[in-house]
Amino acid sequence: MAMPGMLKELSTYPDSGFLGCELLLGRGGPYVVQYWSSIDKLYAYSTSPSQQHLPAWTKFNQAVRKTPGVMGVWHETFLVERAESIFVSTREMGLAKATELVEVGRRSDRARARFEGGRTEAGVQ
Repeated sequence: MAMPGMLKELSTYPDSGFLGCELLLGRGGPYVVQYWSSIDKLYAYSTSPSQQHLPAWTKFNQAVRKTPGVMGVWHETFLVERAESIFVSTREMGLAKATELVEVGRRSDRARARFEGGRTEAGVQ
């Protein structure tokens, strides 16, 4: 129940490093995929006693011990140095939505060439 408050807090604090998120519904329940500008900023937010995450995480862990299996959290952290997303006839989403959208040029402009050039981008065709 604390996630909406944390997302609101993060979206109003531009120096947090939070770039955006995707809210998803799946077989296992609701999911929030977050995008951050750096791992250091993610850890700074998650461990700060003056932000909402640490008290919520502490309360969550205490509750889970009392009722195991009722609620879960799945965390994965990735350091992505280069990435590309391609969108054809759909809205931008994911990492591209949280960062930058760059128009893909000529049809001969292939993903391999873009990666060899060292550009990290999202493309719309």
